Amino acid sequence: MFLIYRTLINIIFVISPIIIFFRLLKKKEDLERYKEKFCFFSKKRAQGNIIWLHGASVGEIQSVIPLIEKFEKDKKINQILVTSNTISSSKVLERINLKKTVHQFFPIDTNYISKKFINYWKPSKAFFIDSEVWPNILYNLEKKNIPTILLNARITKKSFNRWMMISNFAESIFGKFDICLSSSKETKRYLKKLGAKNVKFFGNLKFSQSENQIMNLNKNLKKLITSRKSWCASSTHFNEEKVCGIAHLKLKKKYQDILTIIIPRHISRVQSIKKNLNKLDLKVHFDEPKKKINSDIDVYLVNSYGKTKSFYKVCKNIFLGGSLISHGGQNPLEALRYGCKVLHGPNVSNFKEIYYFLKKKGLSNKVNNLNQLVTKLDKNLKEKIHSRKIIQNLNKEGSKILDKTYKEIGNL
Repeated sequence: MFLIYRTLINIIFVISPIIIFFRLLKKKEDLERYKEKFCFFSKKRAQGNIIWLHGASVGEIQSVIPLIEKFEKDKKINQILVTSNTISSSKVLERINLKKTVHQFFPIDTNYISKKFINYWKPSKAFFIDSEVWPNILYNLEKKNIPTILLNARITKKSFNRWMMISNFAESIFGKFDICLSSSKETKRYLKKLGAKNVKFFGNLKFSQSENQIMNLNKNLKKLITSRKSWCASSTHFNEEKVCGIAHLKLKKKYQDILTIIIPRHISRVQSIKKNLNKLDLKVHFDEPKKKINSDIDVYLVNSYGKTKSFYKVCKNIFLGGSLISHGGQNPLEALRYGCKVLHGPNVSNFKEIYYFLKKKGLSNKVNNLNQLVTKLDKNLKEKIHSRKIIQNLNKEGSKILDKTYKEIGNL
């Protein structure tokens, strides 16, 4: 199987100039830096001890920023190399004042290029975040006796089943890690079955993740939200918006000034969402900054990406979508970092251990249907939400997980 992988990755390498050309046209590659993927480095290796962290994209890199900040303070570490695959993830580090940390794009995982990469950077430890598993890199790190750590590891049931179809290959790959720190107990079980030798669980590092500065909503919109009984349905999927619309109508019987904010998971659906909400006789306003907002609107429909956190900052009653349908839910930690009270449906299998923790701390509530959603929203709209306490609970758990992770890594 390893031979098949090497053959396939070599074919990809041969056609990679064509792939990168089209990605450049779509602005998915950095014109000045794409050569880093072929080991033409734009940064120099510092003298002394270097550690290396790799994450696929924005979410993975953000999850380890608190850990990177700890490494920055370690006098034994001279340089921190962070690699990722996307332009957006490379820009995450630019917003933070990190003196020892440099970013490069992850090299194509051929045997030759991975050797060249390792021989240039010579890391003392290599960390792979989430589910980033690259056979040639791991093979060559092992040959150099460089410790490897799978950090905040995440294996879903779907990916586990795929790995089990090539179980011998999986065992040869996951067995190369010196330690696997899993993000959940479920992942810990999967990793052991896949042949990982040293698996530990301290919690999900995303609990310790901090938020970057966000753009504030304009004054008129902020005033509209804070002056009315408001709630936000975030990351909604097909059919969930209709449930939210009906919930709005039921709540309006009690709260004449109720305002529902809907942020769909896929904004390409906004026209059909608006059409369905209009069928319920709801007045819908699209999120257009220059357009005047009528004071009698029922639903404020967000039709652009990147504004979710801005709404969390102002509106504290949140329902997270993808959970009333069989999708697996959405990560609630982002909303909690802004002190929001979270409601969710029963289908949260992708984040069940996080939701279990939140339930124990009284930070979230499950609703199984429309009537329960209305009942819980009614209760939350009447109560004062203690945002500071929510944030403190989250930070306490995050610090505990971060400290245990850092200590374990230091023992290697």
